[in-house]
Amino acid sequence: MTSSGRDRPILATAVFAVLLAQVLLYPGVPDLVSAVGATTTLDASMWFLAAEFAAFVVCAGLWGAASDSFGKRGPFIAAGALGGAVGYFALALLPEAFSLSFGAVLAIRVFQGAMTIGAFSLAMTMLMDLEGGHGKNMGAAGIAIGLGTAVGAPLGGQLYGVGPLVPLYVAGVLLLCVATLTPLLSDRAPSTAERRVREALATLADQPTLGVPYVFGFIDRFTAGFFALVGTVYFQSEAGFGLDAGTTGMMLGLFFAPFALLQYPFGVLSDRVGRTVPIVVGSALYGLAVVGVGLAPTVTTAGAAMVVVGVIGALMAPATMALVTDLATEEGRGTAMAGFNIFGSLGFLAGIVIGGTVADEMGFFAAFVVAGALETAIALVSIPAFFKFDLGERGEGAVFGR
Repeated sequence: MTSSGRDRPILATAVFAVLLAQVLLYPGVPDLVSAVGATTTLDASMWFLAAEFAAFVVCAGLWGAASDSFGKRGPFIAAGALGGAVGYFALALLPEAFSLSFGAVLAIRVFQGAMTIGAFSLAMTMLMDLEGGHGKNMGAAGIAIGLGTAVGAPLGGQLYGVGPLVPLYVAGVLLLCVATLTPLLSDRAPSTAERRVREALATLADQPTLGVPYVFGFIDRFTAGFFALVGTVYFQSEAGFGLDAGTTGMMLGLFFAPFALLQYPFGVLSDRVGRTVPIVVGSALYGLAVVGVGLAPTVTTAGAAMVVVGVIGALMAPATMALVTDLATEEGRGTAMAGFNIFGSLGFLAGIVIGGTVADEMGFFAAFVVAGALETAIALVSIPAFFKFDLGERGEGAVFGR
């Protein structure tokens, strides 16, 4: 087996573990925020989720720029994973031990997010560094992301049945496991130690074509953030279906399971037919599918709609990530993927904040309509720009097919 063939499953496992740890918390987040001292449900859940993704937005670029500057990925992945584990354990232990305010809990959450994004983003960057086809490598990342979220939702629901803090302990253990994987990897980052962080960050401004996959990454993650908060609270509320945390986890799993299982084949498909068709077709349908969940009159039809959303997401996601790899320079891959994760985190954050605010002020159905409309509107605005960009010789074949 080649070193790329060996490292690909290890890196995919690391991505899987980080996402599994993250998603374990979603099905019972109202119970979790109550256990750490919050006095509200929807508002506190919104801020708890938003705090992590705000840290992702701020810190993803710093991790990517640092790894590009030093020409190393592995040590930064280990540091991020260890710091993330400390953050999860602190969230489980410190609020009760020291009677922390909810504001202090959110500060710990920010630290945990700032460290976790390093492990996540750079593990994906190391996949970008591998040979074997960008669609295949990003398909491996996509299936790891999908499996992490698919397993995390139902498993998290069951763990909440044991206790509201149990998912935090399991998340911390998972991040420790990620740290132990890094010595097994061959670091292929270009040796560019003379580059400065500021020069690495300038990669984003120097390559405006990266804005194309960034916008579509924003769309993709917006829906994930929306369902992490609004979907969870909706499924559990009297206005929705009144489900418990375990059943809510199964409902979220109906989205994440097809999202996981179809990532790799759709990623390989994008290597053959190009990135345009999967991204454009997927984005055109995504918003409509989200509204379909809000319109569903029964648990069964809502579950079927969640499956449809998952299939469409799986069509888009690996092609979008592969497009980042197509367009990035070899020396700037860490920064390019960090930029993608920044936009993705902004999308997730927007899904939480916009969805939570609309649901609180206007009701759940309005929130589904707004989320779907924003998805469709951004897609319609972005699709013409997708074709107008001069993508250059490096990415043209992959983007438009060979």
